[in-house]
Amino acid sequence: MTTITIPQKEYQKLVEKSLRYEYIRQIMGGNLFSPPPTRNAKKVIDEFKKTGLYNQKFLESLKRGLSQSSYFKA
Repeated sequence: MTTITIPQKEYQKLVEKSLRYEYIRQIMGGNLFSPPPTRNAKKVIDEFKKTGLYNQKFLESLKRGLSQSSYFKA
């Protein structure tokens, strides 16, 4: 095994990035690249509306984007 010396600040940055990645991986259940659970764009938009967190302009933009996607059905 080879020993590599790096500055402490660089080491801390790498540790923080590793911890962030682990945290996200755990939240996502380890399957970051799985397809969305539905192919119905209307259902996706309705779920976003239900949260009450998104304004109408965002929802319209989401609708346009999903309508251009080959994955989602209208």
